[in-house]
Amino acid sequence: MQPQPTKTGAVLVTGANGFIGSWLVRALLDSGYPAVRASVFPGSDASHLLALPGASPSRLLISEADVLDAAAVSRAVDGCAGVFHVASPCSLEAPADPERDLLRPAVQGTLNVLEAARRAGVRRVVLTSSISALVPNPGWPPHKPFDESSWTDLDYCKPRQKWYPVSKTLAEKAAWEFAEKHGLDVVAIHPATCLGPLLQPGLNASSAVLLQLLQGSTDTQEYHWLGAVDVRDVARAQVLLYETPAASGRYLCTNGIYQFGDFAQRIAKLFPEFPIHRFTGETNPGLAACEDAAKRLIDLGFSFTPLEDAIREAVESLKARGYLQG
Repeated sequence: MQPQPTKTGAVLVTGANGFIGSWLVRALLDSGYPAVRASVFPGSDASHLLALPGASPSRLLISEADVLDAAAVSRAVDGCAGVFHVASPCSLEAPADPERDLLRPAVQGTLNVLEAARRAGVRRVVLTSSISALVPNPGWPPHKPFDESSWTDLDYCKPRQKWYPVSKTLAEKAAWEFAEKHGLDVVAIHPATCLGPLLQPGLNASSAVLLQLLQGSTDTQEYHWLGAVDVRDVARAQVLLYETPAASGRYLCTNGIYQFGDFAQRIAKLFPEFPIHRFTGETNPGLAACEDAAKRLIDLGFSFTPLEDAIREAVESLKARGYLQG
């Protein structure tokens, strides 16, 4: 039986004031980690992190570091036992310059974090990848459930200007290459569309998918959709992957795989007062439903929160923040 890791030593969360990062900081504090470092983009608002339960000055240290600033990243990582790399640009708008705005920060930023982790002798890096590194993959066999062996088809994405999946795919591939070359312990998690209450002040991309659906969007998410997951489950899964010595490779984190049209129908049942579009036929060509798509996580003893709970709380949060009327 492998020894269970202790919660001694500081852990770093990059992108700590984003949607996932904020909930991860909270999960680490709730789990009893004595020293959590929160790295945020210079000039961004991280004040909400100071209001989290257990966020005393002795336990939570917030610092600024652009992931493209190798020296700043190195300072943030130095002395840490573990690193959760969450930071990666994700804009609601199309990037003016994909290389500058998305690709370079994602890829070089990841490599800077991993190099700093290698130098600091970090025990494990938990890399927050995305389903966007698994799909779009139109070449996947029709009606076969997607799993962690899938990789996004860059030749499909590039001519269609789908730069976010390109950025997440290139960043993850660079991470695995670095890990293999330098013997660094890296584990990757691939969250589906994240739902739940907002901790951060702004609107994030996955919450915007829900918001647009509630406002009557007819976008089918075609090849980009696999499913949804409670953001707090993602945070718990990240901690589990850090704390489980046997964890390795890629872990899809979704509360099942199903058509986007089915997702819309579930929301319409919960909130019939909103003008949610009724999709007909397959919204996602050939996408096979799979209740236990996150089998690798489930096999580690992980259980998911009912999606309806995440949807309800996400909607209430969007209302409270003024993004949604009704």
